Amino acid sequence: MIKRYPTKQIFVGNVPIGGDAKIPVQSMTFSKTHDVDATVEQIRRLHFAGCDIVRVAVPNEEDARALKSIKAQSSLPLVADIHFNYRLALIAAEVVDCIRINPGNIGTKARVKEVVKACNERGIPIRIGVNSGSLEKEFDEKYGPTSKGMVESALYNIKYLEDLGFTNMKVSLKASDVERTVEAYRMLRPLVDYPFHLGVTEAGTLFHSTVKSSIALGTLLLEGIGDTLRVSITGELEEEIKVGQAILKDSGVQAEGLNIISCPTCGRLEANLVNAVAEVERRTKHIKAPLNISVMGCVVNAIGEAKHADVAIAFGKGQGLVMVKGEVVAKLKEENLVDTFLDAVERAAKEYKA
Repeated sequence: MIKRYPTKQIFVGNVPIGGDAKIPVQSMTFSKTHDVDATVEQIRRLHFAGCDIVRVAVPNEEDARALKSIKAQSSLPLVADIHFNYRLALIAAEVVDCIRINPGNIGTKARVKEVVKACNERGIPIRIGVNSGSLEKEFDEKYGPTSKGMVESALYNIKYLEDLGFTNMKVSLKASDVERTVEAYRMLRPLVDYPFHLGVTEAGTLFHSTVKSSIALGTLLLEGIGDTLRVSITGELEEEIKVGQAILKDSGVQAEGLNIISCPTCGRLEANLVNAVAEVERRTKHIKAPLNISVMGCVVNAIGEAKHADVAIAFGKGQGLVMVKGEVVAKLKEENLVDTFLDAVERAAKEYKA
C-alpha cells in the first residue's frame, strides 16, 4: 500500500479528510443554487453515484438563503463555494459543513476575521482554493500563473488564517493543465501539514478531463499526496464520481470494487468479448469487494491471467473455462459461461474478508 504524507485530519460533516482516513470523492452541482428542487435532485444523483461530499456555488444572496433548505434535504455534507462577498460566507456558515474561499479575494482582514469567527463558532472547516487563473494581483504580477505563484498564494492565505488562530482547513492548488497542477502540489506538500484537495480545474469534457485528471491525480496519489479529490468534467455529475473512484482504485491507493482484467481485441478472439465484458461490468457494478476478475478471449493470455485472478473466464472456441483462484471449476459452452462466472464472482465477493 502506498504511504501517504502525514496530514492533520479535519471533518466535513461526518466525513474525515486527512490523516489515515479514506480519500473522499467530491463533486459540484451545476444547477442555480437558489433552484432548491433542481439542486437537491442533483445532490440525490451524486449520492447514488457514490459521492462523499458535494459543493454548491453561492454567487449571490438568493443562493445563500437557499442553503438552509438544501442542507435540510441533502444526504451529503454540503460545501458552499464563495468568492468576493464575505457576507455570503457568513450566511452560509450558519448551515453548511464547509466554506470554500480564497481569503485574498474576500476583502480586508477584518472581513476574513468575521468569516473565520463564524466558522469557528460552528466548528466547520475552510477550504483555501487557489486557482492559477485567479491569483491575487500581487502574485500574478510577480510570478504569473505559475506553480510558484500558486504556492506563494496558498502560503500567504494559510498564514492569513493562522494569524487569526484558525487551523481547521484544507488546501487546493488547481491549474487547467497537468504539469502546473502536479508541480504546485509537490512544492507545497513538504511545507504544510494541512490536507490537500486534489483536482485539475477547467479540465474539459469527459474524454479530456479523464485523461488530464488520471495523469495528474494518479501521479500525486502514487507519491502519497492527496486527501480528497474532484474530477472536474464539463456538464457531468455521475461520471465525475465514476472517474474519481477509478483513479483511486487503479492507482492502488484505495481498494474498493472489482478490478476487471480483459484482453485487447485482436484477431485471436474466440468469443464476443466486447459484449461479455460489457455484461460483466453492468452486472457487477454493485460489488465493493476489491477482487481481481479476468475475462479473456483466447488461449494465449487467458490461462496465465486466470491463474492470478480471484475469478476468471478463459474463452475458447465455442466453449471455455471458469476458474477460481487458478482452479478450473467449470467447463461450459460459451452461452453458459458468463452466468456461471458471475455466480462465482458473487460468491467470492460475499466470502471476501479484508
